[in-house]
Amino acid sequence: MISLAVLDIAGTTVDEKNAVYDVLAAVVADHGTPADDAALRRWMGADKREALAALTGDPAAVEELHADFVDRLHETYATMRPAPLPGVPEALAALRAAGIRVALTTGFDRQVTDPLLAALRWSVGGEIDAVVCASEVAAGRPTPHMIHRAMELTGVTAPAQVLVAGDTALDVRAGHAASAGIVAAVLTGAQTRVELAAEKPTHVLDGVADIPTLLGL
Repeated sequence: MISLAVLDIAGTTVDEKNAVYDVLAAVVADHGTPADDAALRRWMGADKREALAALTGDPAAVEELHADFVDRLHETYATMRPAPLPGVPEALAALRAAGIRVALTTGFDRQVTDPLLAALRWSVGGEIDAVVCASEVAAGRPTPHMIHRAMELTGVTAPAQVLVAGDTALDVRAGHAASAGIVAAVLTGAQTRVELAAEKPTHVLDGVADIPTLLGL
């Protein structure tokens, strides 16, 4: 029985038009170390500081680069407001009505996450039960630390009772690393079915909207 759904934010529950990766690519390029699409795709779903350090090869500049990333992303979101992906609010409501707790995890830190959730009018104790940012744990995906923290915050102790869903290979790897009972890849993000299936998720879904049906709700 699933007691907790741990869901990624950008590309999984929220449609933000791939702004994260467009901004990440621009920051890296302006640093003088442009990254090709393949390099960027390897870091989809990762902690953004880790991604910036790896993509630029300049760990000493990470805080400055991350501040630039946050500023540019806020500017982008101000003109192109993120919105829930189709069927996601209904899916969250169905899960919580069935007694299944919902936690969101993200490679963003609170500088991005809190305004993003406020714009969606999602809050802990309202639409969701917990939020975990990569900056709040020892390491981001593909480690299971964010999932473990979500379990702690929601009082779920058995990994078999956890469903993890995300739109990137790193989401799937983190779910497997946590020994989650269900590790679902969703096709609403930038990575393809082939890329996601290669990570051997337990399920490949069109989107989070399909989770209630998967669970028989």
